Amino acid sequence: MAPPRQRHAPGAETLAFAALAVHEVVHQGRSADQVFEATQSRVDRAAVRAIALGTLRWYLRLAPALESLVSRPFAELSPKLSALLVTAAHQVEYSRGAPEAQVHLAVDASRIVGEPRASGMVNAVLRKFVAQRAELLAGLDPDLATRHAHPRWMVDAIEAAWGERAAAVLAANNLHPPMVLRVDSAQSSVADFLRAWRALGRDAQTVEWNPDALVLEHPTAVQLLPGFETAAVSVQDGAAQLAAPLLDARAGMRVLDACAAPGGKTLHLAQRTADLGELVAVDHDPFRLQRVRDNLDRGSRQALLLADDMSAPGALLAPASFDRVLVDAPCSGTGVIRRHPDIKLLRRPGDIDAFAATQARILRASFELLRPGGRLLYCTCSVLPAENERVVAGFLATQPSASAAGWTEGVPRPPGLIDCTVGWQLLPGGGAGTDGFYYACLNKTSTQG
Repeated sequence: MAPPRQRHAPGAETLAFAALAVHEVVHQGRSADQVFEATQSRVDRAAVRAIALGTLRWYLRLAPALESLVSRPFAELSPKLSALLVTAAHQVEYSRGAPEAQVHLAVDASRIVGEPRASGMVNAVLRKFVAQRAELLAGLDPDLATRHAHPRWMVDAIEAAWGERAAAVLAANNLHPPMVLRVDSAQSSVADFLRAWRALGRDAQTVEWNPDALVLEHPTAVQLLPGFETAAVSVQDGAAQLAAPLLDARAGMRVLDACAAPGGKTLHLAQRTADLGELVAVDHDPFRLQRVRDNLDRGSRQALLLADDMSAPGALLAPASFDRVLVDAPCSGTGVIRRHPDIKLLRRPGDIDAFAATQARILRASFELLRPGGRLLYCTCSVLPAENERVVAGFLATQPSASAAGWTEGVPRPPGLIDCTVGWQLLPGGGAGTDGFYYACLNKTSTQG
């Protein structure tokens, strides 16, 4: 007797759940990280994530290509149906699977997402896309925003900031990000990790300008990393690894991580200077603060954790009580789009001014907590000057006890580092191969005199 036919073709459910994830980001405004939380119990969660992130990365190129193939305006389609069409088009254009097979899966997936009556339309539209996609995409690609699948306002902002570098930034945003590790030199060494990793048949590359960093040849589950369970190694992009060295905290100092979650930089501070006087980590979200605790526990490190709004900190944080303050300010995330492509679909033009206003409040309040003679490090994962050097320059213009400091002595300058009017910028990819990050060091002097 022949085995009973499966209800759906293998892979159709994975495609459907990826499309539903895309739908939640594009049409419901949820972050991809939030959406993926609901897929953790699925056996195919890695595939769902990969397909959804790829679709979000190229959504603003693929959706316009599909519009001419649909008999009515694309925006009038049901949200789940339009998400499915773009997700399937991504698989046709960017996956290794046969295009015709992807069409078949999409037809089955239309029933799974609750659009069974649209299965014929899905079949017809995607078959046209398979046949015409080269011509359709070639017609769209002269437009820089569509070619790189970024919103027009974001392209304009990046071009205004970086001129001839803008196209390289946009291209870098669409590359798959490397998995970068930081080795805790107090527990292990890069050489020790490489020996253990290569013994498993894997490989990684050292980073010339950062003696504690490694780039894995292929991303892997963190549970497979030798030393991860004790925080001898941590996953942290090379740009983010600069924060603790630039802050230059020393033994006995009281240190504040003002916007700490998820805690990678907090752990780095604790590991780099084990004999700090006190480390205080603050975040406005108690739930996210638990992630800071998890990171510290993994490394058997201690810090005082406080849930507080750093734009208007409470009485538990006394003025002039810290020797070092790290402000990793909330921002647009335009420097980490390669890791979070949903940013291209979630951010709006008005968000930048709103972020800048919040950043200015946090910077002012955090600087009040710094002792005379202390240092504050302001950083963001943005590439937009409105959130970076303009925030810092505006603050310096109104705060007589604040002065811009130079690059911290002894910290290697990564290739491609750009000197701004105040502070420094790394662009995505760039010479260092890092995420996009901005840093500015500020010193506090006494106003007495």
